[in-house]
Amino acid sequence: MDWITTVDHKKIAILYLWAGGLFFGIGGIEALLIRWQLIKPMNDFVDAQTFNELITMHGTTMIFLGVMPIIFALMNAVIPLQIGARDVAFPFLNALGFWTFLFGGLLLNLSWMMGGAPDAGWTSYTPLSGTAYSGTHGVDFYTIGLQIAGLGTLIGGINFLATIITMRAPGMSFMRMPMFAWTTFITSAIILFAFPAITVGLVLLTFDRILGANFFVPGGGGSPVLWQHIFWIFGHPEVYILILPAFGIISEVIPTFARKRLFGYSSMVFATILIAFLGFMVWAHHMFTTGLSPVANALFAVSTMLIAVPTGIKIFNWLFTLWGGSVRFATPNLFASGFIPTFTMGGVTGVMLASAPADFQFHDTYFVVAHFHYVIVGGLVMGLFAGLHYWWPKMFGRMLSETLGKWTFWTFIIGFHLTFFVQHFLGLMGMQRRVFTYLPNQHFDTLNLVSTIGAGLMGAGMLVFLANVWITSRKPPDAGGDPWEDGRTLEWSIPSPSPEYNFKQTPLVRGLDAFWKEKTAGNKGMTPAEPIGSIHMPSATPLPFVMAVGIFIAGLGFMFSRDDFSSALVSFLFNNYVVTGLGLLITFGAMLVRSLYDDHGWHIEPEELEGR
Repeated sequence: MDWITTVDHKKIAILYLWAGGLFFGIGGIEALLIRWQLIKPMNDFVDAQTFNELITMHGTTMIFLGVMPIIFALMNAVIPLQIGARDVAFPFLNALGFWTFLFGGLLLNLSWMMGGAPDAGWTSYTPLSGTAYSGTHGVDFYTIGLQIAGLGTLIGGINFLATIITMRAPGMSFMRMPMFAWTTFITSAIILFAFPAITVGLVLLTFDRILGANFFVPGGGGSPVLWQHIFWIFGHPEVYILILPAFGIISEVIPTFARKRLFGYSSMVFATILIAFLGFMVWAHHMFTTGLSPVANALFAVSTMLIAVPTGIKIFNWLFTLWGGSVRFATPNLFASGFIPTFTMGGVTGVMLASAPADFQFHDTYFVVAHFHYVIVGGLVMGLFAGLHYWWPKMFGRMLSETLGKWTFWTFIIGFHLTFFVQHFLGLMGMQRRVFTYLPNQHFDTLNLVSTIGAGLMGAGMLVFLANVWITSRKPPDAGGDPWEDGRTLEWSIPSPSPEYNFKQTPLVRGLDAFWKEKTAGNKGMTPAEPIGSIHMPSATPLPFVMAVGIFIAGLGFMFSRDDFSSALVSFLFNNYVVTGLGLLITFGAMLVRSLYDDHGWHIEPEELEGR
């Protein structure tokens, strides 16, 4: 019950981590099934329909339900600690954001057991995702599930913006914030502007499918290209929602293990802002082949290539930080160091795809698949591994095994390059993506076999990581407050795991890398900015969970509102929107209780803080 009612950012971080890990595992199994189908030509392991469902659910699950919640787990675990705060700005909303994400994800994955999964690709291009070509409820699970899950992401983004703007410790100006806090701030701003676009698109697609509207139906006057504009106005910034936090993680890990200040801190900050700005300007480079004008193609091509400039600044700054440092290759730094060349390769192929004439050749081939996975898996997932190994002792009070960590790194990175490097050549030779099989004797056979073996090796790396987590969880807590001994930011100045109130006294920040500055001045901890006093804490409550359950029931009811059922009672409940109304009643009832019940929280008194 404690986990259902908690509003503590550290426990919500763990909830995000386990839920994201579950969905990441499901998406990973779907990926292995896809690769097994393609291991040889004319394979009949799965049929075309199941393959379409697998590729749709793999992409959707990994992007929206796998890696994003793990990013939110690290943000929740680290950001309040890094800025010297005792929690996020709105703890209640933080819990609501998690539960809506979880129930949205569960609704989407229920599709496997309730009549067919989405089958129109993770982009759900219209008219392929319309009822004419996708007659099951699969795409309805996609649209409604993602709306519910996206609500949680939007809530989380607004919460982190408010937290970082208003709750920084005394002395922590914006230009003294750690880079992970900066990238979280910028990522949250992107979420604020990008997620409303996809929410509107999903609502319109839902109306097309369930209420018979014609927003994207050509026969009714709608435009399929309109869906692509809406999707990619969200979809391209989404890439930066995913990768910027990884940039932040790498910018924390490398200085710690190089025992050097991050090179070019100010340029890193402005490069992050510039990447976010340009990220909104380039959505149409995904649509070069839809028939845009040459002028539009040229403008979007140039703006896309410009993103390489601030990205290059970041890469060179990481290299200059390592250069001449006293570098220690512990597991987090192995992943961070492996991230740099791997992500750079994804960036280079991104510049190739930014050229409109070249994109006409690469479009819808495995070259695009390889590029995308070099950015997202080679960049983001490597960054997440670095961050998880780095902050695991702060989250759980236990050090992960270094030996198993190195095994995870080597099996994963070798498997990754085996899987995706050869796919560049498959694409250049003309192998189409999203096709469930291929004919023999096209020179695709050996490269697909190598790619599948690599995917198996990546899976083995994941199993080693899970074994590491399992073995570590059975040991008593052994991590000190600064377990890497070279921690630079505020989270390393308090015990591991951090106490419920985070900081007994709010710290006074006297420069960039605040904790490192105190250590080098000979101090054992942070200088407090206030005397020890009573600490206000928010109350635990089940209301966020109840609200999310209500939204889940309402979504399920709306989805089946036009169906025919064999039972008259079931037909009455669904066709008359009784189920939908019940779900909304639960949600609005919980909101009413929240509004009318005046909860002042509780306090931890100074005597308790000092153990008296």
